[in-house]
Amino acid sequence: MALVIEGEERVDAPVEKVWAALNDPDTLQTCIPGCQSLEKKSDTELAAKVVLKVGPIKATFAGEVTLSNLNPPHSYTITGEGKGGIAGFAKGGADVVLVEESPGVTLLRYTAKADVGGKMAQLGSRLMESTSKKLAGQFFSTLNEKVSAA
Repeated sequence: MALVIEGEERVDAPVEKVWAALNDPDTLQTCIPGCQSLEKKSDTELAAKVVLKVGPIKATFAGEVTLSNLNPPHSYTITGEGKGGIAGFAKGGADVVLVEESPGVTLLRYTAKADVGGKMAQLGSRLMESTSKKLAGQFFSTLNEKVSAA
């Protein structure tokens, strides 16, 4: 089951500061909903462990996060793939673009794609779509709060 989510966040911080946050494992870990660990394997590869609850199913996903199409400090693609045992699998990613809206204000636009399989996919597209939108929104709004407050 594939889903596409688009959105944007206005961040009260310069583009360079938002870019740095998007590339910092500690910041990413605090922003990814349910993330228990995120370890840097290289400048573009991270190992992640995430616990998610979707409807009646709660699963722990272990997987990889990869940063690609890097165009510092303006855009990149973040992708992740994880296996949740009997709950199934989840993979997805987001194309992230940073635009200086005015001095010290960045417009962050994202197009996220998610694909789930196994028991989670059986929950139905409406629940998966609303959950995916909620998780993407949580990630980017938490990132906004962290970067704006810093």
